[in-house]
Amino acid sequence: MNILYLFLAIVCAFFISVTLTPIVRVLAFKLHVTDVPKDSRRMHKKEMPLMGGLAIFAAFVIGVLVFCDIDRKIIGFLLGALLITLTGIIDDKYEMRAILKLLMQIAAALIAVFSGLQIEMINFFGRYIPFGPWSGVITVVWIVALTNAINLIDGLDGLSCGVSTISCFTLLISLAFHPETPFAVLLMIGILAGSCMGFLPFNFNPAKIFMGDTGALFLGYCLSVLSILGCFKLDAIVSFAVPFLIFALPLMDTAFAFMRRIFTGRSPFSADRGHVHHRLIDKGFDQRHSVLLLYAVSGISGIAAILISLDKFIGGIAMFAVAIVILILNLAFGGKEIYDSAPKSDDSSQKNDK
Repeated sequence: MNILYLFLAIVCAFFISVTLTPIVRVLAFKLHVTDVPKDSRRMHKKEMPLMGGLAIFAAFVIGVLVFCDIDRKIIGFLLGALLITLTGIIDDKYEMRAILKLLMQIAAALIAVFSGLQIEMINFFGRYIPFGPWSGVITVVWIVALTNAINLIDGLDGLSCGVSTISCFTLLISLAFHPETPFAVLLMIGILAGSCMGFLPFNFNPAKIFMGDTGALFLGYCLSVLSILGCFKLDAIVSFAVPFLIFALPLMDTAFAFMRRIFTGRSPFSADRGHVHHRLIDKGFDQRHSVLLLYAVSGISGIAAILISLDKFIGGIAMFAVAIVILILNLAFGGKEIYDSAPKSDDSSQKNDK
């Protein structure tokens, strides 16, 4: 019965998102919330509507209100999600200053903390490490870090939304194996996955709408809070590693981006064209192949997280190593060589086809 109820919630969120997205697209054009390509970081060639994340937000909130029993923590979660979504809408329209956007993210994280959503401890190889008075600070850092990580990988059609969908299902499977996980947490993760899937057909290359900071900030915030409700409470030997493996791709890309900018004397919040998806494009991959490759890397890393949540430590580490090696090899060899090495069609066969 619980599985059917979860499936119903996912399908409902999908239907709401897939039907709201075209409406949000029209609204974005009417309100002139669009992105015009003006530098080399942008992969699109024409004006594109932003704010598509509003459809994901609406589908998620409606789904949670309908299918979940609302308590203090969920109210705090939704209020923080509302604040972060409003921040994204304003940024999509007016391009907020980085420091102001960061302060808004911290405020949304604090709403979650004061509603009782905190990382109180981690299980490190069977030893519980409590954070005590630092739990609130650590929680805010985690929420803000993952929120920005999801936002920073939103550089190709369908990348951030697709990686978030994969992360949702990885999180859902990891927690479903543990009976102590509250069913409400599984419901919210499923609803978020359904909301993302409804938007993805309009966002995959060639995209008809971008989710903008409205969607990227919202997804990062939701994934960070849901991981607090689930992963950090797992009674697994290495539960601390599970969320980091689930979100390994965006977290590593963000960490390298910050280090790259700091070491070159720039602000860590300054934009550049050094993200992993940019490097794949520069190596000769097209947008679709770049996104599919990063989906695969994120999925393999997610499988590693599931294995570790089941105390299959060696298998989990091996799968994560596979994900890293695959990414490194593709960055090393590039896409141009792969495309050029494809066998060319025989002229005679082409003539016969005519």
